[in-house]
Amino acid sequence: VLSDTFKILIATDVHLGYLDKDAIRGSDTYNTLDEILKCAKTNQVDFILLGGDLFHDNKPSRRCLHNCITMLRKYCMGDSPIHFNILSDQTINFNTTQFPWVNYQDENLNISIPVFSIHGNHDDPTGAEGLCALDLLSASGLVNHFGHSQSVERIEISPILMQKGNTKLALYGLGSIPDERLYRMFVNNQVTMFRPKEDQDEWFNLFTIHQNRSKHGPTNYIPEQFLDDFLDLVVWGHEHECLIAPTRNEQQLFYVTQPGSSVATSLSPGEATKKHIGLLRVKGRKMNLQKIPLKTVRQFFIQDVVLADYEDLFTPDTPQVTKKVEDLCYAKVIEMLEEAERERLGCPLTPEKPLIRLRVDYSGGFEAFNTSRFSQKFVDRVANPKDIIHFLRRREQKENIKDEVNVDYSKLLKPTAAEGLRVEDLVKQYFEVAEQKVQLSLLTEQGMGKAIQEFVDKDEKDAIQELITYQLEKTQRHLQARGVTTEQDIDAEIQKFRDSKKNTAEEENEIKEAINRAKAHRLERGDEPLDPDIASEFADVSMNSDEDSVLFPPPTRGRGRGRGSRGGGGRGRGRGQSKVLRSCLLIISIELLTIEC
Repeated sequence: VLSDTFKILIATDVHLGYLDKDAIRGSDTYNTLDEILKCAKTNQVDFILLGGDLFHDNKPSRRCLHNCITMLRKYCMGDSPIHFNILSDQTINFNTTQFPWVNYQDENLNISIPVFSIHGNHDDPTGAEGLCALDLLSASGLVNHFGHSQSVERIEISPILMQKGNTKLALYGLGSIPDERLYRMFVNNQVTMFRPKEDQDEWFNLFTIHQNRSKHGPTNYIPEQFLDDFLDLVVWGHEHECLIAPTRNEQQLFYVTQPGSSVATSLSPGEATKKHIGLLRVKGRKMNLQKIPLKTVRQFFIQDVVLADYEDLFTPDTPQVTKKVEDLCYAKVIEMLEEAERERLGCPLTPEKPLIRLRVDYSGGFEAFNTSRFSQKFVDRVANPKDIIHFLRRREQKENIKDEVNVDYSKLLKPTAAEGLRVEDLVKQYFEVAEQKVQLSLLTEQGMGKAIQEFVDKDEKDAIQELITYQLEKTQRHLQARGVTTEQDIDAEIQKFRDSKKNTAEEENEIKEAINRAKAHRLERGDEPLDPDIASEFADVSMNSDEDSVLFPPPTRGRGRGRGSRGGGGRGRGRGQSKVLRSCLLIISIELLTIEC
């Protein structure tokens, strides 16, 4: 019977507002969200489930919020009846709002398609009140924001219990949490998923999560086997590669679907797979997931060229070899453009200009050509003319360095070194060495890492100073309470006090409090956040597990962003290096600050 079947539209990582100001791609995310919502209305779904990162930025632009609200009102409000009931305690399910009930049960609203969403790492809650853009939509009655855990000591996930006819659905959600912290909490049994008290075996258990699924480090991901084995289906957000067909975890015996993003935010292979959303049908304990291809997504083609493989055409010693390499690359780009044109025939909703990326491995003595001049040939045909070519070296081994005066450092730099490093890792590595020199006496590397991350990622200028001030005040109070007076006793007590807080909930709370103070100071001063154009330069846009290449916005004139000193090879590493460089400069300045303290 149809009335027993839940129909749910699932999508993740819409990244609304990505490249909002780009002349060619500025409307891509809005067109795709419109398509997703229209699809939900056409299929008369019971509700829409979003797996995080609805917005690309923590503080979306006015245009972005206006477009989102307009579309949600257009497609999700109306007279169509809702055919399912909510049986759980909604004050627990929607604990971040002053209206703790599902929007379609609000007597002042007319909702035809409810939207349930967790937050991602791009639109995560910030500030003293822990608000995110989803909370604005929640307060206006357009979205039901759930899965927000406010405790750093224990996570308790209560499901939204729904019933349609004889089908019972338990919807669990967990918004984005730093992977290392969540990993540690799972290991320490600090994550609890509650189950319905009655008829536990009759419920279909659906869980949506927004974390790293691919292993980026020892604890920088969430293994599937950490999740409870009573689950039936996991909707995994954050990973951008579309792997929407459910795969069975043979250990836990649940299925996992990874819808992927609906826009390419990095020019890497994982983003090149065709984008889909899913129409999930649940009846009793059985499910069916239908793949729905998105038609408004801009085409993206990527290809690798290893110049050393073309020995029959040229070698590094061939006369005019650079011109021959350029001609080869031109032919490859033309091939991809022709393929894009063939695929676009009969698809009027697909944007006209595709994204094209050619990754050129020029190891073995080849030289990079002028990419700016090359790009001019395709200005009117591709959506990303300034970063079509990405030069990299992969096959060269480190040379034996005997004479340090004549070292060619450009040959020793790995193309992905800067991209693979995260701010927290850099700080941790630095202070592990610094510990030997006792350069940090009040602060822990975790606290400093978080403060630097807030400065680099979200431009909280006061985060570092505020953390130092806060720790200094707290340490002074501790010493006064202990009555310590001699210099030797003070040093020993400070060291003991700092070590006692490492990797504890107290340390987490202190970091959070200091960062909240910094944000409060900025709001009191009325400071504006970093210019979005500049902010995008430091944003981490490589969201999938393949981080070989990262998308860089075109340089803005007048901002002094050079191309680097290594020709075309320098272009592909600008963002990663600028982020790490800022961190290095910050660490140097922190040394001076900590010495003052």
